[in-house]
Amino acid sequence: MVGETELCPCGSGKRYKDCHANVAVSTPERIGFVIAGAQKSGTSAIFNYLYRHPQVCMDSRKELHFFDRDRFFRGEAPDYAAYRALLSPTSSQRLLGDATPSYMYWEPAARRIWHYNPAMKFIIILRNPVARAFSHWNMFKEQGVETLPFYDALLAEPERRRRAAPRQLKVESYADRGFYTEQLRRIGHLFPASQMLILRSEELRAEPQRTVDRITDFLELDRLAGVQPEDVYSLPYKETMSVQAKDYLFGIYEYEIRQLERVLGWDCSDWLDAERVE
Repeated sequence: MVGETELCPCGSGKRYKDCHANVAVSTPERIGFVIAGAQKSGTSAIFNYLYRHPQVCMDSRKELHFFDRDRFFRGEAPDYAAYRALLSPTSSQRLLGDATPSYMYWEPAARRIWHYNPAMKFIIILRNPVARAFSHWNMFKEQGVETLPFYDALLAEPERRRRAAPRQLKVESYADRGFYTEQLRRIGHLFPASQMLILRSEELRAEPQRTVDRITDFLELDRLAGVQPEDVYSLPYKETMSVQAKDYLFGIYEYEIRQLERVLGWDCSDWLDAERVE
């Protein structure tokens, strides 16, 4: 959190203790927003920006993983008090947040969130699904979780999903997580568009100040001044994506990307350009 003698992140030029630290607000009873996904698209950067915001309380661990853990929902009444107790806001922090990218992907999560807080706001950031899949695999390869080469892991994914049935494949879901339109449909079926902010990862990297302004405006918070690019958990690639893997992913994602263009009114032609895959 911001130290009392540090400059206030709101950009006033005052020390935090002389600025937003003195703004008393009622303690929120519920988490009010989630950074819901997509994984490996910029969620950690958004978390870092909002974690430093004087009006926001988030846990330093980032991901709370409440709504995507089935064991919490096996009884009749989930322990929402335990979820809320994970955050300890100060008197100036008027909005509680949870940054768990799996919420967008995990099928039951949206309805669970609706039962908890129908007014929940969703921050969603999307990345070219081809690049996202490779980044996802690279992360688990570096961590020692994945042993297969990327193309082999893609070919193994359907069988891995079958073995995980009836639930989704939580870890090695490299390709499956890139089908965004169905994930957005699940959320949009329960929450109005006014409670969903959908961003592109390219915009966050190219225009961080403008993008963070959109986020703080969406959350009805003071804007943050001096926003700089954040490169968080971006692991170096020790190899490039094979032609086989690239062809496979473009083959399964072309219709998905075209559908996403229609749903969101975006131009995603760069996502279909193999030469521009990150």
